Amino acid sequence: MSLKTVIGLEIHVELQTATKMFCSCKNEYGCPPNTNVCPVCLGHPGTLPRINKKAIEYAIMAGMAFGCEISTDMKMDRKKYFYPDLVKGYQITQERTPICKNGFIEIETEQGIKKLRIQRIHIEEDTGKSIHNESGHTLMDYNRAGVPLIEIVSEPDMNSPKEAISFLNNLKETIKYLGISDVKMEEGSLRCDVNLNVVDEQTGFKTKITEIKNLNSFKSASRAMEYEQNRHFENIKNKIEGEKETRRWDEEKSQTIIMRHKEEGNDYRFSVEADIPYIKLQETFIENVKSRMPELPHEKKKRFLEEYKLSEYDANVLTQNKFLSEYFEKVVLEVDDASLVSSWLLSDVLRRIKDLEIEIEQIPLNVNSFASLLKLVKDKKINANVGKKLLRELFEEGDFDPIKVVEERGLIQISDDSALIEIVEEILKNNPQSIEDYKNGKDRALGFLMGQCMKASKGKGNPQKFNELILERLV
Repeated sequence: MSLKTVIGLEIHVELQTATKMFCSCKNEYGCPPNTNVCPVCLGHPGTLPRINKKAIEYAIMAGMAFGCEISTDMKMDRKKYFYPDLVKGYQITQERTPICKNGFIEIETEQGIKKLRIQRIHIEEDTGKSIHNESGHTLMDYNRAGVPLIEIVSEPDMNSPKEAISFLNNLKETIKYLGISDVKMEEGSLRCDVNLNVVDEQTGFKTKITEIKNLNSFKSASRAMEYEQNRHFENIKNKIEGEKETRRWDEEKSQTIIMRHKEEGNDYRFSVEADIPYIKLQETFIENVKSRMPELPHEKKKRFLEEYKLSEYDANVLTQNKFLSEYFEKVVLEVDDASLVSSWLLSDVLRRIKDLEIEIEQIPLNVNSFASLLKLVKDKKINANVGKKLLRELFEEGDFDPIKVVEERGLIQISDDSALIEIVEEILKNNPQSIEDYKNGKDRALGFLMGQCMKASKGKGNPQKFNELILERLV
């Protein structure tokens, strides 16, 4: 039995425009409920929508970033369904003519680079938000109603939860680079639905597709896909086709819960949005958007390799996150040593971030303080061990001036040969057994002697010089 998981994604991205999609209400998260509303986004009879030009530009930017074909025909459709969060009784979207189609995202896998296709990107408006309180009542906040969205629909090219998460990470960071959305899942500006089933490639038997909704983090998305994949594996082994259904992820129970069965595809009774005229996008308009495209991850990686002479690995990791790449360049501007900055960022700083379980964007490390610390290391005024201790303090205690602290604590590195020779000779004199062990091929003895020298110098000795002086005397 050869089982193949098939995953497709539908991703909604709220666009960071100043106003909503079809009216002049503010597009701002966190305002008091029902304060960013007007007759248009509340669907009052007789009101007419006005399309947001900036939202069209942002959708085109997304399409260009993902290698899509850009359509010059702008048409909007009505997607009809009735639900409390949809005040008009229909949603304005693009069904027949998506603004972008036939794109792709590349991810790295153990087998190499894999191209995952994007079927389409279309523009639509968001719905209101339902808030369920402890009394059993549902309250409606329509501030979100009418907020501009792009929906990015992938082809079912992903064959594991890991590949799907790589796709999402790549998409999220590219959107950040574009600056068209803050893509904060906790605030609902990035939302993801997963479609998953499993195929037995030997027999052709396959389970029916499950749609997983209400995923509010990549961690939840990954766990939900893992759970659902295993559930489908069991179904295949037991020759159970299952039913086409929509499920949600229950974080507390660590399982998916059925929401509804879907015997047939949803009939949304699409029709043309007659209140918004057909728009022909001029090539000059599209070219103008293209001319304002920011540097994208793959372009920045190429520049980092050429300009900073970084390794392929370092350049790749640094440019996968927009904030990290910008932080790196700010520090390099102060330190003028790209290799040193990259080494510290990708080892000690990222390790601290992982230990603290925070996002990279939450680095509690002022650029100037970090740059000052690295300049002390670069100029050999402190050794790496002292630098790492000060870095830990910067993370734990907040911002301070490393130069001032080093001076106050007397941490300046000892590099004077005469002072170091005195320490080395004293340590060698007191440890004849370690000298004998080293000469008998026990390399660990050298590490012990180095440690004793560093201890005697209270951590201020230059490790490289200590090493040279010890080896000179052991030959």
